Amino acid sequence: MRAGVAALERACLTALPAPRQAFDGPFVAKLFLGGTGRSNAVSSLDPAPDPGLPACVARIEALYARHGLPCRFRLTPLDPPGLEPLLIERGYAEGEETIVHAGPLPAGPDRATRCLDGPEPDWMAVVATAEYQTEARRAEKLRLPELLATPGGWFLLREDGVDAACLFAVVDGPWCGIFDLATRPEFRRRGLGERLVRAAAHWAAGLGATRLWAQVASANAASLALQRRVGLAEAYRYRYRIRPLSAP
Repeated sequence: MRAGVAALERACLTALPAPRQAFDGPFVAKLFLGGTGRSNAVSSLDPAPDPGLPACVARIEALYARHGLPCRFRLTPLDPPGLEPLLIERGYAEGEETIVHAGPLPAGPDRATRCLDGPEPDWMAVVATAEYQTEARRAEKLRLPELLATPGGWFLLREDGVDAACLFAVVDGPWCGIFDLATRPEFRRRGLGERLVRAAAHWAAGLGATRLWAQVASANAASLALQRRVGLAEAYRYRYRIRPLSAP
């Protein structure tokens, strides 16, 4: 199982890059603008016991403090033993749980879908209908094209003459990751999300990908159902632990 988790964690690092990144012990720390959790979090890549864990965590906390960001750990199956109890002891609050799904690429091009080279205004307008767009989140999305080292596609699906749904996809070798799936409220429950996923998968297959993966909050029943319909299954879960900047 750990080999599969490691492959998906590496794919996540590639798909959601941050302009500042540092390694310390088993951890990789990503620092962006404080918008999205995954681009501003610490993740472990090695589950081996680490006797220097407390000192390592303290150094990482100092790193985030210097950049004016709260320290956020993503707890995955690759964590070294004792990490979460240590974070609790140091005052970290629990954040949301996310399920990572993976499976074969589903087939199906969609002529109503177009692939953009970046998060153009029409794409950003659709995303904004599905999530609260802080200035930091918006700025991070707009900077992604300059940071990505692998192919990315920003998909828009038109329905009834309107840009009704969107999705972002990244190809990294055999893997295609999908993010930012959003549908305007008046177009929901029409199957547009599934059409977008299949269109992105068709694009990814043309670039050599064979596997699809996605991350979704465990409380998001609609997205979980969609991902299962296109053949994805749970690979593992992760949770956040967050330490406010004001913590001692």
